[in-house]
Amino acid sequence: MSRASERVAIAVLAKAPLPGIAKTRLIAALSADGAAALQARLIERTVATAQAAALGPVTLWCTPDESHPLFLEMLQKFGVLLARQPDGDLGARMHMAVAAANGRALIIGTDCPALTASHLHEAADALRDHDAVLIPAEDGGYVLIGLCRPSEALFSDTEWGVATVLDETRKRLRSLGLTWRELAPLWDVDTPADFARLQRERLID
Repeated sequence: MSRASERVAIAVLAKAPLPGIAKTRLIAALSADGAAALQARLIERTVATAQAAALGPVTLWCTPDESHPLFLEMLQKFGVLLARQPDGDLGARMHMAVAAANGRALIIGTDCPALTASHLHEAADALRDHDAVLIPAEDGGYVLIGLCRPSEALFSDTEWGVATVLDETRKRLRSLGLTWRELAPLWDVDTPADFARLQRERLID
């Protein structure tokens, strides 16, 4: 198998670190500016992790657009590609990211500082003999999904941000006749309790 055919694209979906918009569930604990600053640190850690994995091209899918100074800094510092997230719900945006990869792709957000390059390598390896791979989140969602090819039906008409997302995704995979592998669960930083855990585990500076 050629080196090119081994490549796995990584798509990072990121919301600009704008006060009052980023990490809103942490504003009461950190202030709007503090929550935005945390978002910026999470984005940089995620991009650095994706680039360090060296699996293939890394695209930072930005919302509301690519113009935020942090996104431009990621372009300069890490050489990632920048793209604007399309309109639509999270499912539509993930589907677009997979379709744009033109091959095997891993889709991640920026809320999981526990995610490492080793996790990304393990997920990429799973796509050698499975149609999909998941890293579950402890809250009932997932922190990573990987696919060998786009599947709009996998993402459409899903209620996002609820504890049933992972179970619904499993049902969709099964109904579509897709094989998948699940790796060990990780956790997101969404709530003040998650932030306290982040501080205890010292995963970011």
